[in-house]
Amino acid sequence: MNTLHNFLFNVYPYICLSVFLMGSLARFDRDQYTWKSDSSQLLRKGQLRWGSNLFHVGILFLFFGHSAGLLTPHFMYEPFITAEQKQLVAVTAGGIAGFICFIGLSLLLHRRLFDDRIRLTSHRTDLGILIILWVQLVLGLVTLPYSLGHQDAGVMLALADWAQRIVTFRPDAAGLVALDWPYKVHLVLGMTIFLLFPFSRLVHVWSGFGTLAYLVRPYQLVRSRKLGLPSGSPKP
Repeated sequence: MNTLHNFLFNVYPYICLSVFLMGSLARFDRDQYTWKSDSSQLLRKGQLRWGSNLFHVGILFLFFGHSAGLLTPHFMYEPFITAEQKQLVAVTAGGIAGFICFIGLSLLLHRRLFDDRIRLTSHRTDLGILIILWVQLVLGLVTLPYSLGHQDAGVMLALADWAQRIVTFRPDAAGLVALDWPYKVHLVLGMTIFLLFPFSRLVHVWSGFGTLAYLVRPYQLVRSRKLGLPSGSPKP
């Protein structure tokens, strides 16, 4: 395991996570007016509805699927499903969600690049993060044939072991040395997205998760008050 491999998979994850968490907190504290997704719906609705819906459905499935798949210890699902069966489920479900997300993101990126009005009002970071996400999706789809070629689920177990060691502060990337290049590039670019997160429009993801609080908050009471009534008039 060389120095670059050790840095990318044992040190770089903690740099990205630290910037992701502390940067998000600092931006919320200092620049709340920039905490938004900068919708361009008023400029042109074409492609937005299909692109946005397909992208968000796909990306949410991929996010939670990756989180559960990588961070769930093997012993928790072993009594119910084998590692090989889990890999087949992950490849099938992830492939479908990835393809849906890819179509949606391609529509959004095409809209940003080829509509003059939207391109002129877009920040460079808007285009940059969309391009990075698009490349990341392509890399994820490229890994699918490689995963199907490893019927013993060894790659899936190696990735899960690495991720679980990262979150438990026991980094060990030795199991990733033998992986094919698409997996490694996919991992590095995925971590880089977390690094760029606080400096892009992706911060609105925090607000999306925050809306879950609406499910449990109490009802808001609204009382109307009519002003300018003549003296002696009954109060509402």
